[in-house]
Amino acid sequence: MGLLFHRLTSGDDGVVLRLRVRATGAEERLTARALTSRCGRVVQALAERGVRPGQRVGVWAQGTLDTLVALTATAVGGYVTVPLDPKLGPLELGHLAKDAQPVVALASDPEAVAGRLSGVPVLGVPAGEAALTTHRAVDDEPLLILYTSGTTGLPKGAVLSARNVAFNLDALAQAWGWTRADVVVHALPLFHVHGLVLGLYGSLRNGAGLDWLPRFSPEVVEDALSPIGGEGKVLFAVPTMYHRLADAAENSQELVAALQSARLLISGSAALPLRDHQRLHRLTGRRVLERYGLTETLINTAVLPGSESEAGRVGQPLEGVELRLVDDARQPLASFDDATIGEVAVRGPHVFLGYLNRPDATAAVKDEGGWYYTGDLATRRADGSVRIVGRRATDLIKCGGYKVGAGEVEAALLEHPQVREAAVVGRPDADLGEKIVAFVVTSGDTTPAALQDFVAKQLSPHKRPREVRVVDSLPRNAMGKVQKAKLP
Repeated sequence: MGLLFHRLTSGDDGVVLRLRVRATGAEERLTARALTSRCGRVVQALAERGVRPGQRVGVWAQGTLDTLVALTATAVGGYVTVPLDPKLGPLELGHLAKDAQPVVALASDPEAVAGRLSGVPVLGVPAGEAALTTHRAVDDEPLLILYTSGTTGLPKGAVLSARNVAFNLDALAQAWGWTRADVVVHALPLFHVHGLVLGLYGSLRNGAGLDWLPRFSPEVVEDALSPIGGEGKVLFAVPTMYHRLADAAENSQELVAALQSARLLISGSAALPLRDHQRLHRLTGRRVLERYGLTETLINTAVLPGSESEAGRVGQPLEGVELRLVDDARQPLASFDDATIGEVAVRGPHVFLGYLNRPDATAAVKDEGGWYYTGDLATRRADGSVRIVGRRATDLIKCGGYKVGAGEVEAALLEHPQVREAAVVGRPDADLGEKIVAFVVTSGDTTPAALQDFVAKQLSPHKRPREVRVVDSLPRNAMGKVQKAKLP
């Protein structure tokens, strides 16, 4: 596997990073040569301050080109990068400072974050250039600490090694035909796997360009996807973004043409509803390809280009990834009937090192054989294709002796023309054990009873919601995932 970022050894003048701001028309860019020199200056500045390779460095993920430079420099310089969400509150930041203990943090605008990370000095990303004298090798030492969403308590720091990242990015490059001829376009945050590891680090490792949009809008995506020369554009987005793109494309032939010009349309971080799959295919003739992963494992499965992309399916395991379904006792299930629900377990060089300072939490999800138990529920077909149906903690509903995946009921609700969003949970019930309760955001006249009947006609009767509550919105995190623990 050699070095982590081959492109930074090339010294070429091809553009590797481009930042676009639609509102102002601003565009900044860096060539491979310029990025390498900027990284050299950051590494030099950290060394002058006494920060040594292997120590932890925080990076405020502000929407600037300097942030991309800092994230690249800390990785290539051998530091352990701790990306920080600028929107975190004092309690969350206090926990991260105490848990990760970064020796310093870099920010493109240090005055905006001064004093927010208790006890940690905040430095500006240094300007200027210097020779980059170190290039991170692919090894088993920590590269990143990414904090989970904290849905079951305070966020845990998932420690990822350089080998975890390199192996996974190489497997994705093979699956997607991802090469230097591509330019990745995305408007995703730089403190999660999707935007940081796949978007930034994936582009640098595979030699591709990155067109990063600090703020999402259909208009700026249209601009970024417009073909330049022989570049093949690859769009990374989450379902809420694809939903807005589909809405805008209904009235914009220019956006339709831009989406059609992309080599690949990739969706992840949550399931893309069937309705949006179908709308985008109707409008553009293109299929959106889904993939499935977690912070702790990076990407496990992906739908391959050229295959028949089906809504709800996240493809087959990547090369080198072992995947199986297990029962409640973590014993393997032999079923490939697309009906038997089991928890997804994965093993391979992509599985994280463990949770920072939490050996107990690591042991709870990663066994001695190297299997990581994801907590995700799925079914499998004979060809190994996986269909995710929910989370074990919140989405496996035991209703009247049946096991029901909440995701399947949500998908059925989203087929109703008046349902814009849906979240399904189990609630205690004296008769059934758990009853199926649906929270929906609607855009027209419908009733809870009508929605219950609608699901009953699409799925088995026992999967019908016993209660439907209409709400104004669903609570979501920064990646658009519904936070079911915050439902009323």
